[in-house]
Amino acid sequence: MVRHSVYFWLDESISSEQKQEFVGGMQALFDIDVVKHGSCGSAADTPERPVTQNTFDYALFLEFDSVEDHNTYQTHPDHQVFIDSFAKWFKTVKIFDTEMA
Repeated sequence: MVRHSVYFWLDESISSEQKQEFVGGMQALFDIDVVKHGSCGSAADTPERPVTQNTFDYALFLEFDSVEDHNTYQTHPDHQVFIDSFAKWFKTVKIFDTEMA
């Protein structure tokens, strides 16, 4: 299984309505046929510690059965719609792909 973890720092100028639209865009990715499971959320208001990183605005987590399914997702038209729709709001994006044991 592959876990695709994406952390988004968004432009400060986007409105709360645009943030809701962004969350809906992330949730729409869950319906792509090769996505086994998906979830998303915002940074938790946990206490600061030297090892935590919670300055991001939103995180997206998708799971795939295989690297091949992950690669199919990357070129899926619905994934491209998400990028085309929201990339203008990204200040920074960090992606961590993990092959789970």
